[in-house]
Amino acid sequence: MLPEFQTKAARVLIDGPSELVFDYAIPDGLPVVAGCRVKVPLRNRVSQGTVLDVVDSEEMGFALRALHSLSDPEPLITPKLLEAGRWIASYYGCSIESVIRALLPEAVRTEEHSAKTRKAAQLVKQPSEEELAKLTKRAPKQAMILNLLQFAPEGRMALGDLGEGAAGPVKALVRQELVTLVDEEVRRDPEADGVEEVVPDTPLVLTDEQAAALEAVMSPDLRPLLLLGVTGSGKTEVYLQAARQMIERGKTVLVLVPEISLTPQTVRRFRARFADLKDHVAVLHSNLSQGERFDEWHRIRKGTARIVIGARSAVFAPLPDLGLILVDEEHENSYKQDQIPRYQGRDVAVLRGHLENCAVVLGSATPSLESYQNALDGKYRLLRLTKRADAHSLPLIRVVDMKLESRKQKGGSAILSERLRAAVDRKLANQEQVILFLNRRGFARSLQCPSCGHVCTCPHCSVALTYHRTDDRLMCHICGHQAVAPKKCPECRDAAIALQGFGTQKVEDVIAKVFPTAKIARIDADAMRKKNALRDTLNAFQARKIDILVGTQMIAKGLHFPNVTLVGILNADIGLHVPDFRAGERT
Repeated sequence: MLPEFQTKAARVLIDGPSELVFDYAIPDGLPVVAGCRVKVPLRNRVSQGTVLDVVDSEEMGFALRALHSLSDPEPLITPKLLEAGRWIASYYGCSIESVIRALLPEAVRTEEHSAKTRKAAQLVKQPSEEELAKLTKRAPKQAMILNLLQFAPEGRMALGDLGEGAAGPVKALVRQELVTLVDEEVRRDPEADGVEEVVPDTPLVLTDEQAAALEAVMSPDLRPLLLLGVTGSGKTEVYLQAARQMIERGKTVLVLVPEISLTPQTVRRFRARFADLKDHVAVLHSNLSQGERFDEWHRIRKGTARIVIGARSAVFAPLPDLGLILVDEEHENSYKQDQIPRYQGRDVAVLRGHLENCAVVLGSATPSLESYQNALDGKYRLLRLTKRADAHSLPLIRVVDMKLESRKQKGGSAILSERLRAAVDRKLANQEQVILFLNRRGFARSLQCPSCGHVCTCPHCSVALTYHRTDDRLMCHICGHQAVAPKKCPECRDAAIALQGFGTQKVEDVIAKVFPTAKIARIDADAMRKKNALRDTLNAFQARKIDILVGTQMIAKGLHFPNVTLVGILNADIGLHVPDFRAGERT
């Protein structure tokens, strides 16, 4: 017979790269529920894990080892998030263990990361004017510190903020029991460096269409809302005003953007609008350091952060009292997670909205076919914004046949048409900015032999290897395989093997020669490897320190640059030749 206190068992996923799940008896009086973090005996050591479920141990018929203790008194995964995790595991055919690791980031699971603290002086006893006068004569530095603490918030200041040489006087004040030293938690703000001071803004007057959209978002009908608005129709203003109303109702707001590149801009917009709640805006994306992720995650869980902005993984943010989920550019393929656990962030957001009983808004100028069909079928509500908020017309689009351009230029395949080159010249003369978009990184798309037709391909993926001049390597953009670029054809040994096609590296090179006085920057996965490189480049472009921005799909998301008056799309039909049934839709 099992001991009485072991009638319930916890099914625990052990931390680590493997997917070990073991059952442990729950000692009497220990409030263990699904989603809790626990310490358990594993062989001859103590390990940590996450409780997946609580089951009846009597049905097992054998004794279980008891778990040691709770790592945290409260469950780190809420019941609704755990339910969403089980749905993801079932629907997408992945293990619940991999989903749990997505719900609980490594920075939260492991004990290697903790809150950052610093020493601070805390005023314990308010000295009288007479005591302060005596202290000023005897120890002016101590008196100055007491004066600073009297006017500091909560009577506390970090030692580093008290000035050079403050350590000795503070110790003297501690001995006099006027001051005590405390550990103060310091937030590692991912948006603190390199971001200009946020200037508060006020809500704009809504157009009739925007007002109708806002009313629909705040209505009791909780079916997902597809907000189909043309470019510049003011969808973001609807998001901001809906978020404000939800915050005033005591709810929290989750904002999903398709690319990390959009996060700083969105954070700026929300911090400017919610200047009174600036420290209540949290950020979640894969570029955060482990320390930043730890701080942001715990701020969200505790309810300190009322608004969370992030890429697809932010859909798992442990927000309490969730009232609104905003999915911007919902059609973007970037919402698909291509690593285990694989999931579609937009669809998980809709599911979470259903489980949390909150409003979900899917915004796009070109909605995905699935969302549009769901709206036609009545599963989603459909609302249109047909006019631009600034009353201007949509931009004029010109299509140029590059085959004709190549014949005119008589130099192989042309990169810039004469019309685009002249337009860029005019914009630069007017001190306006230009974006050139090409959805192919690297210098050349392939290395091909003109004699035998041999193309250097990836041995694993059977696709042409792309040449990257900065690394002087051939690279596969699917599996990451790298190879040295051969000087001769591997098949026929012909030395005439040549580069074919062009990518963003070559475009940057050509643009620099055609427009030698222009300041040029490139945004793609190769150029943006360093932390904050993407944010810094976009900030420099926003500040008009860059004239021409060359980039891949990282710049083709809903970035807002008022001084950009020309966009050139190079090799516009490149996406049609991708072996994907969605190629036409995406193009």
